Amino acid sequence: MSTTRHLINRQRRLAAATPVTAVRVKPRPDEEEPERDVPQAVAGPVLVTEETAADGETRAAARRSLPRGARLPVVLGLLTVLLGGFAAYAGTQASDLRESSATSNVALSDVARTTEVKGQVTNAVNSLFSYNYANTGTADRAARTLLTGKAVQQHKDMLAAVRAQAAKQKLVLTTTVTESGVELIDGNRARVLLYADQSNTNTAAKDDRTTYAAAMFAVDVVRTGGSWRIANIDTFTR
Repeated sequence: MSTTRHLINRQRRLAAATPVTAVRVKPRPDEEEPERDVPQAVAGPVLVTEETAADGETRAAARRSLPRGARLPVVLGLLTVLLGGFAAYAGTQASDLRESSATSNVALSDVARTTEVKGQVTNAVNSLFSYNYANTGTADRAARTLLTGKAVQQHKDMLAAVRAQAAKQKLVLTTTVTESGVELIDGNRARVLLYADQSNTNTAAKDDRTTYAAAMFAVDVVRTGGSWRIANIDTFTR
């Protein structure tokens, strides 16, 4: 019995001392080898503290709450708000400028001054754009007393054709202002819009042929020596 027990114990000791070799069973050709998860390489140790953990959680929560596709609309929405604010500011500034201009324009409030400008300019235009071949002195005096600045040359150019043909055709040009409006009065300067009817009669012809025309133009006037003189004639043509 002792010999048999001794042999059994000896076999147990040999079995414990001998390493067990794992045998890898190759798969058959028609079987695929199962995929194994490969651990990812880490560049270096990461120190995780309470602050970094909290920041990471905050950023992760923000990314989860704001989908990537929604970031562009949010940026555009912010730009819209900013541009809208700028537009409101620009509109306010423009309104202030208009109110400032309206405040300085006494044509909106000073009825007496507006009537004065309107009356003097109407008479001046009637005289300046009327011409009688038999009495040219009246037109010349009107040009000397009612014009100033570049309006002197403008008026001369506008009546050049009439003067050239006046003696031969015995022309009589008559201008009558039918409507006028004072657009602006700012101190000693004003602007007036006028509508006028004109008739030009050739008295040399047997039937005294007369042509008619309507005109619309604006004049800039300045007050000098107690009266308003035309400084610029705007015919709205280039």
